Amino acid sequence: MSAPLIVQAVKRHTATVIFLHGLGDSGRGWLPVARMLGNDPELQHIKWILPNAPTRAITSNYGLEMPGWFDIYTFSFKESGEEDRDGMLETAGILETIIKDEIETGVDPSRIVVGGFSQGGAMSLLTGLTSSFRLGGLIALSGWLPIRNEIGKRLASHAPSLPIFMGHGASDPLVPCRIGKMSAEYLSKEFGIALQEKVGEPGLKFKEYPGLVHSASPEELEDVAVFLRRVIPASQ
Repeated sequence: MSAPLIVQAVKRHTATVIFLHGLGDSGRGWLPVARMLGNDPELQHIKWILPNAPTRAITSNYGLEMPGWFDIYTFSFKESGEEDRDGMLETAGILETIIKDEIETGVDPSRIVVGGFSQGGAMSLLTGLTSSFRLGGLIALSGWLPIRNEIGKRLASHAPSLPIFMGHGASDPLVPCRIGKMSAEYLSKEFGIALQEKVGEPGLKFKEYPGLVHSASPEELEDVAVFLRRVIPASQ
């Protein structure tokens, strides 16, 4: 796995966002977003870390090799479907190390947000909900809750109080919006994470975007900015 891309804070660094790309992409794919949000007057204290997934064979893509945080056996997203537990837990361990390294530079865990898109969003939920560190918040765009039973066994005591933002395109053909909704409902029902009306409150805000496919929109990215302003504000 190649070194993460880093977008340094425009002003004094007091918070960090670790954001994971989706299947077949790289950290560079989210570089424009990190730079755009990093130039927001209220977000210039944030350093962005954009890790790059290792190349691996993806079963659902006929075994073709591409950057991926874990293997995907099928895109059917059936509850009984097999998942790459080992690959997911390996990646979660890598992310935990990135978080720990950032803490060792002097950043408080509560000033670190982990987020991602698609596969990356799934990994942000897995990592943040089971991390030994109480993070500032989690972001999952076009993502889902993976290996639910495993997360249940490893769920951190602070997980129910984490601010979580899940955004999903209503017309997503790859990871259907219903999968995101089901994940949010499961997080609420099984893990006791309260569903919220406002972005950035302790608990979970799920929002769908009409007409949006498997991508991020300006409206969704503005909601990400709102989330970051609330959970890791510049004033601290």
